Amino acid sequence: MNQHPQVKQQAPDDRRASGDVLRLADRLRARIGADKVLTDPAQLRTYECDGLAAYRVRPGVVVLAADRDDVVTTVRLCAEAAVPFVARGSGTGLSGGAMPVADGVLIVLSRLRRIVSVDPDNARVVVEPGVINLWVTREAAPHGQAYAPDPSSQQVCSIGGNIAENAGGAHCLKYGFTVNHVMGAEVVLPDGEVVHLGGTAPEHPGLDLLGAFVGSEGTLGVATRITLRTIQAPESVQTMLVGFHTVHDAAGTVSDIIASGILPAAIEMMDALAIEAAEAAVRCGYPPGAVAVLVIELDGPRVEVDEQFRQVRGIAEARHAFETRIARDDAERALMWKGRKSAFAAVGRISPAYYVQDGVIPRTRLPEILDEIGRLADEAQLRVANVFHAGDGNLHPLILFDDAAPGAMADAERLGFAILDACIDAGGSITGEHGVGFEKKSKMARQFTAEDLDTMQLVRCAFDPGGLANPGKLFPTPRLCGERPGARTAEDAPDPAFGEVF
Repeated sequence: MNQHPQVKQQAPDDRRASGDVLRLADRLRARIGADKVLTDPAQLRTYECDGLAAYRVRPGVVVLAADRDDVVTTVRLCAEAAVPFVARGSGTGLSGGAMPVADGVLIVLSRLRRIVSVDPDNARVVVEPGVINLWVTREAAPHGQAYAPDPSSQQVCSIGGNIAENAGGAHCLKYGFTVNHVMGAEVVLPDGEVVHLGGTAPEHPGLDLLGAFVGSEGTLGVATRITLRTIQAPESVQTMLVGFHTVHDAAGTVSDIIASGILPAAIEMMDALAIEAAEAAVRCGYPPGAVAVLVIELDGPRVEVDEQFRQVRGIAEARHAFETRIARDDAERALMWKGRKSAFAAVGRISPAYYVQDGVIPRTRLPEILDEIGRLADEAQLRVANVFHAGDGNLHPLILFDDAAPGAMADAERLGFAILDACIDAGGSITGEHGVGFEKKSKMARQFTAEDLDTMQLVRCAFDPGGLANPGKLFPTPRLCGERPGARTAEDAPDPAFGEVF
């Protein structure tokens, strides 16, 4: 099931790369090997987009990097030729962040998948950027440790991509996002220089350049080796599934739990439409008749977890929970999570196509924002399945539509952007973990002031004065380093229904 079946930016099939890019491809073949450099149009089509398939651009060259030296050589040659480049991991991103640049170079990092070292005594793992998220926990598990950030796509998404987007996941409510678990990174800057940000110590003096790099969406350079922090596996983990007859009661339960001083490892929420999809796809056995369910997980010392679990159950019952299930073993826990983890793909069972957004709101505003999403959906005559990290207010509304209907994709996008406006108005953000990328860059001017954006641009230009690293992403207009900062308004931003390619 294609998440975004209607392509909005597609390079013509007969387009040929420019002479500059073809000459660069010849230099790349001579330096890193012909088998690693792709220019055949049929091969390039494989890399036209990431998980946001509505936006497609065919790159001029694809480099299948095998090691750090390949990345360094490619970036240096791009800098010498003033050719833009984009780094790509597993290609699972949902904001167009890894969409190529026409007549640019796409550096594919999926072959850099070595787990360099596992150091349980110092709670760290060193990996290359193509390593899959779930592999890190599997390597740490025999030592009683785990890697906390756990996106729903953790079986396929790469650590390099997680770092670019500052990925989250269900357990980030308690343990924080990717940035909280990266200790150091070896980075190839846009001129080809190799630098080391952070290191092996928990804290470092001076400017937090590592913090600036994580979440920069590939605009500051390419990570080629990453030192990750692992956590001690908790003594006790308890998971419950709670069914409610109203979304308001479920959302109120979330606020009440946090207000009580309890910080669960995770609180996930699904509404009736999302439950219907999950049941059709994986038969997760959620409570029949539930309008909303919460998956709540507590972890820590056994005595503490037992007491908190009792309190959480009481809070849910005070909010009229009509059914509470407690996982008796790992198998039952996995089944509770299976419905939530499969929710995105599951909506393919109940709709020909879907469009997912990623906004953040204060969790105390959940009930009213869910009401507003319902109102906007009714107005647009579209269905929305809500699946989200309720504990930290990270919404993932799945907008269902029929891609065979003319204009349906544009209608879905307009609804998605209206939901983002509602998030901003509630004091939230346009993204929690999927990133801004290409898709939502026009909304940056809605969330931030011109002064904010100019400051962000100064950071980017300090790393990349030539503007070669992942250009056309993140920022609402294609401004160049060295331009005089000036006022910009939301009216300057491109139409989000059509986008633009730079």
